[in-house]
Amino acid sequence: MTDVLGARSAFKRPDPAPQAPRLPGAGVALALVGLLLVAAAASLSLGASGLVPWAPLARDLSPAEWAILLDIRLPRLLLGALVGAGLAVSGALMQGLFRNPLADPGLVGVGAGAGLGAVIAIVLGGLLPLALRDLAGIYLVPILAFAGGWVAVVVLYRIASLRGHTSMATMLLAGIVLGALAGAVTGILIYLADDAQLRDLTFWGLGSLSGANWLKLAAAAPILLAGLALAPFLARGLDAMALGEAVARHMGVPVERIKRGTILAVAAMTGAAVAVSGGIGFLGIVVPHILRLAVGPGHRLLLPLSALFGAALLIGADTVARLAVAPAELPIGIIMALIGAPVFLWILLARRAVLEI
Repeated sequence: MTDVLGARSAFKRPDPAPQAPRLPGAGVALALVGLLLVAAAASLSLGASGLVPWAPLARDLSPAEWAILLDIRLPRLLLGALVGAGLAVSGALMQGLFRNPLADPGLVGVGAGAGLGAVIAIVLGGLLPLALRDLAGIYLVPILAFAGGWVAVVVLYRIASLRGHTSMATMLLAGIVLGALAGAVTGILIYLADDAQLRDLTFWGLGSLSGANWLKLAAAAPILLAGLALAPFLARGLDAMALGEAVARHMGVPVERIKRGTILAVAAMTGAAVAVSGGIGFLGIVVPHILRLAVGPGHRLLLPLSALFGAALLIGADTVARLAVAPAELPIGIIMALIGAPVFLWILLARRAVLEI
């Protein structure tokens, strides 16, 4: 009997790895609000012109300083906050939809489609009629980038939907295929590009907020704000779908409506963000994953905290990008990769026992 018990104990299932203690949501929210305010103050205060945060209170600003503050830094700050919030919330939504903490907005093909649209605008824009080029002006690249992202999402949704049901597995595979196809066409166009176009393509692909202005903010803000406003209404459904689609349906959750709403919100926010800032990686993966470890997987808390953290992180990265090699600027995608890659690697190494990696 002892041998039998000993043998059974030898095959006893090991205890699960200890979970990190969860932080109070209110405390995390206050900390993120403080971080966002500090990042915003630094973004408005620091730069090549040397404007300090207390200058408006200490003395009258010159017209040039007011122009720097109101026409350059303020729209850039607001656009960075919206883009960061949109990409982070998109990542949280995609991770909830696919029930995978490593999912990101790129799975729905928006990034690949938007990239192809931007490449078409840069390489083939000169072939457009002069009247159309004059009408679009400097906004030709963001317009075609946004259109390319939406075309990719519409095609992907048509492929993944059959008789009113959307298959997440089909969507994932179709997203990979469409991304590869868009990459192939992009490669052909890059091969045809001249040196000046190649330079533009390189800087656009690395991401930047250097072209931010009030007109670009006015174009992107309604789309980003609409996606951010829609996200909280998806929280309950995503929490239920974490238990499985069948369980969620038995709980009365409109699963297909949640899927469509999630894809719509992600496509809108990611498409608008990529159109005005280019390619910025890691934000949609790292931000919601860190917060999920800190406060738990509940989307009612995760989504607004992701918006705060994403906005603060992108504003901070943009400030570093402006100061690192001033008066020139580093592409913000480089800064995000330098921040996001080590942090994400640290998370994987610290949590590999729990993640079973």
